[in-house]
Amino acid sequence: MGFFNSVGPDLIPTQKQTTLSSNYLQWNDAAGENFADFAQQYLPELYEQEVERFGNRTLSGFLRMVGAEMPMTSDQVIWSEQNRLHIGYDDVSLNAGTSVFTVNIPQPGNEVVVRVNQTFVVYDPANNVTKRGLVTGAPNPGAPGTVTFTAACYSDANFGALSATGLKLFVYGSDFAKGTEGMEGSVTPNFTQFSNRPIIIKDKYEVNGSDTAQIGWVEVATEDGTSGFLWYMKAESETRLRYEDYLEMAMVESVEADPAGQVVAAGGPTAGRGTQGMFAAIRDRGNVYAQFSGAAAPGAGALGDFDSILQELDLQGAIEENMLFLDRATALDFDDMIAAQAGGGYNNTSAASYGLFDNEAEMALNFGFSGFRRGSYDFYKTDWKYLNDASTRGMVNDIKGVLIPAGTSTVYDQMLGSNIRRPFLHVRYRASETDDRRMKSWITGSVGGAYTSSLDAMEVHYLSERCLCVQAANNFVLFVD
Repeated sequence: MGFFNSVGPDLIPTQKQTTLSSNYLQWNDAAGENFADFAQQYLPELYEQEVERFGNRTLSGFLRMVGAEMPMTSDQVIWSEQNRLHIGYDDVSLNAGTSVFTVNIPQPGNEVVVRVNQTFVVYDPANNVTKRGLVTGAPNPGAPGTVTFTAACYSDANFGALSATGLKLFVYGSDFAKGTEGMEGSVTPNFTQFSNRPIIIKDKYEVNGSDTAQIGWVEVATEDGTSGFLWYMKAESETRLRYEDYLEMAMVESVEADPAGQVVAAGGPTAGRGTQGMFAAIRDRGNVYAQFSGAAAPGAGALGDFDSILQELDLQGAIEENMLFLDRATALDFDDMIAAQAGGGYNNTSAASYGLFDNEAEMALNFGFSGFRRGSYDFYKTDWKYLNDASTRGMVNDIKGVLIPAGTSTVYDQMLGSNIRRPFLHVRYRASETDDRRMKSWITGSVGGAYTSSLDAMEVHYLSERCLCVQAANNFVLFVD
């Protein structure tokens, strides 16, 4: 009986470096029962570097540019803002055939502080008529929510030339006869209180023990400045970056839960009460401008739109320096608006000087503007990446930008009992001598040096408790679609 050889055919070498079916090792036969192909020249070339196809993906940094972060110890932060100094009412009516004015009280509990012998200007927008009068009778309660007072007209027998409703009135002084008593009563200044509550923001990264033993290196350059070769902790690094973005996005997007809303109605220990973010604060207490038009064609009216914003700023705090954080489309609208005035478009060959830079003939080649001056205001413009990101506001695209006043505001701090100066926009986070909840992170599990439980994994936890204070929101402008 002959010897049976079960070994396959030998490899036949060749004189040239040529891959043939007879001269390379196979890890995979026709039946697919063995291993993979061993032909090295057919293996893919491996790039160790990670391709940054989306550029810098982080969105945080906005609040660091415009505000500050300060600790707090309570469940609520309360601040007070000054009311207007002068006395004026924009919902006044005149009783027919008399000189009795009726003031609709702006808010329940407010009093009308017009006093006898004070002089005032009353304006009728419907007929463009202005009259000046003298208060002759002290204010008295009228119908619910109204106060009445009598007056005498300086120029006519009565105020008959005015409409019955829709009048505007403000006090400008007083007029007393010789040898009379002084002013009766006084005007006690009051203030408006606002508050916000912090929310708790959490996240977690987890990797099991087996995966930590599977070493796989990749060369990265992350947005937080980390570079070089990372192991499985690459995912932890990105989780932290995402969480840091959430800290800022929550301060911008959050809303307070409505008592009639499902979040409050659900109740229970997991029901959040929310917090008032920047967008919600501006919608509630600030200015909202819809459909700002760019200079897409001659006479598009962009400058007129912007001037109407300036008029509103004049009615508010008239803060000289302001910052514009815009999405791409609105930023280009502003560029077009400025270029049209500075000799950059629409056959406008005259070069206007806008103070923050000197326009020259070569300026037409630069269609982007970072700052400009209009009226008595300086504006600094920049793109806000958050509004352009395709996975966040760039996908929703209903917020076009925001105008934020630069500098600080003076407010009365209830905890300190004194006036303090704070940035208009700032973050308050919970902290004490024993626990700082600005940005906490800790490791649990039984992997990676942490032996806190029997879990065969490493868990990295993140926690922060914070809220945003938007003070003097009447000076902010939100651009919407």
